[in-house]
Amino acid sequence: MLLEEFDYTLPAELIAQRPLAERDASRMLVLDRAAQRFEDGSFRDVSRILQPGDLLVFNNTKVFPARLLGRRRGVTAQKVGKNNPALRGFLTGETELMLTQQESEDVWQGLVHPGRKVRTGEVLVFGDDELQAEVLGRGDYGVRRVRLRARQGTLEETIDRLGHVPLPPYIRRSDEPHDRTTYQTIYAKVRGAVAAPTAGFHFTEQVLRALDARGVETCEITLHVGLGTFQPVRTERVENHRMEAERYEVSETAAAAINRARDERRRVIAVGTTSVRALEHVARQHGGRVLSGGGETNLFIIPGFEFLVIHGLLTNFHLPQSTLLVLVSAFAGRELVLRAYRYAVEARYRFYSYGDCMLIL
Repeated sequence: MLLEEFDYTLPAELIAQRPLAERDASRMLVLDRAAQRFEDGSFRDVSRILQPGDLLVFNNTKVFPARLLGRRRGVTAQKVGKNNPALRGFLTGETELMLTQQESEDVWQGLVHPGRKVRTGEVLVFGDDELQAEVLGRGDYGVRRVRLRARQGTLEETIDRLGHVPLPPYIRRSDEPHDRTTYQTIYAKVRGAVAAPTAGFHFTEQVLRALDARGVETCEITLHVGLGTFQPVRTERVENHRMEAERYEVSETAAAAINRARDERRRVIAVGTTSVRALEHVARQHGGRVLSGGGETNLFIIPGFEFLVIHGLLTNFHLPQSTLLVLVSAFAGRELVLRAYRYAVEARYRFYSYGDCMLIL
């Protein structure tokens, strides 16, 4: 399939730049795959739409402040003039290190910007020389391997103190203090993601209680969202794209709940595309069963894919020509999804991470 077949037009003003004051106040477009139709709804109605016995699978990964702003050793940072909004908080001479994946206790992979001048052997410094990153080497698409050293305290504590929330580039503002809470699900537990599983943003304690009262079961798995989820498709044909691997973990409790639901012919509904990829990867490794354990997945789900686990999906609205839109199209059908997206644009839904959501059943 051609990548251009997964395109749509989105006015920039529909890209949500900030979260709603109340997480569960978002709109929800409800898609019925069998009837090939959709209708407007509110996320607060989700407990009434789902059925007793449904199983919701959450991704409990936790975002950490992976965006570090510093400078190359020996380069002095200077203030940027007011006429440079595109620099988004940068100083001249400033260098950004975006941590993407941990290899060992002190060695990470990351993206450096601007990266052309940063060579192997150079040292980047952050804060008042509180954190250093020695560049060990370079990989594909500008990825660097770096060794981190904290002057005092642990690396995790230092990164948390100096780091910024890694907001996606379509949020055209610097991160703000509230983003440390709002760019995180309320059930986030396992640190390791550089981007949030945003379909979970809409859940509140009140919604979870309503789901429990309705008889909707829940469980949690982990997939640490990394560059693989948001890497742009660089091939003309979708099937030629290769995803970057992301780490996942499925507990014994979650595996038992998912297999029990499937054996009892109850619906398994994934909260977010990251949950889908982890579940479907594991099922393919074990003859259709979901077993506990961890590993990495680079599963790329495209139309024609046979889903072994999920019967429903809660997801946000995704970028044109993205792997996420391709996945949603594989589950609900490309024509229905694009028709729903065109309607969402006309109806002024809010798009992307801090935007509204879609429930596909």
